Amino acid sequence: MAIRVMLVDDQVLLRTGFRMVLAAQPDMEVVAEAGDGAEAIENLRSTAVDVVLMDVRMPRLDGVEATRRICARPDAPKVLILTTFDLDEYAFSGLKAGASGFMLKDVPPAELLGAIRSVHSGDAVVAPSTTRRLLDRFSPLLPSSTDEPKHKDIGKLTEREREVMLLVAQGMSNGEIAARLVLSEATVKTHVGRILTKLNLRDRVQVVVLAYETGLVRAGGGGAG
Repeated sequence: MAIRVMLVDDQVLLRTGFRMVLAAQPDMEVVAEAGDGAEAIENLRSTAVDVVLMDVRMPRLDGVEATRRICARPDAPKVLILTTFDLDEYAFSGLKAGASGFMLKDVPPAELLGAIRSVHSGDAVVAPSTTRRLLDRFSPLLPSSTDEPKHKDIGKLTEREREVMLLVAQGMSNGEIAARLVLSEATVKTHVGRILTKLNLRDRVQVVVLAYETGLVRAGGGGAG
């Protein structure tokens, strides 16, 4: 079955360009379009969607608030934030709101298509190095890394799961974590799945945000001790 995509952007020309790229893929289908967040939410009432490509700066209802409302739904599709500027504060807000990742609007088509497939599969590894730079940029706005972790369920993690979580929080892919810990990628994926379940998180991007917010990692990607 094709990945059902909704395009959300207030610029019709951009939506047209994205639609042409996606329409050429045998495993993707654009099932809805919206010019702002409010229209996107309305569309979801009548259309089944797997992945939402979400602009952030739009009239009426911006992409961050729309993402928050969409991700709160029990049958929520995955949201991929599209931003014009690298290290945009809106992108970070979008991740906190529940987005599974973000891409720049001028990303090469092949990378955008790969990101959609990745997010749809639940892996949500979208530009780890960019995610790392983004979080390093905005980590001063988060609680001090000297604070004790506030998430009550972090204590449920095993020592290995906590170790994997710290590496996920540094923006590492499963392959990079496997190489660092001398494990198979399948084992790493299992650990990540257990971390998500124990902490009640949707995907690894939320793991990154949580680790910074609770002080488990600090600016520069290091552990908090």
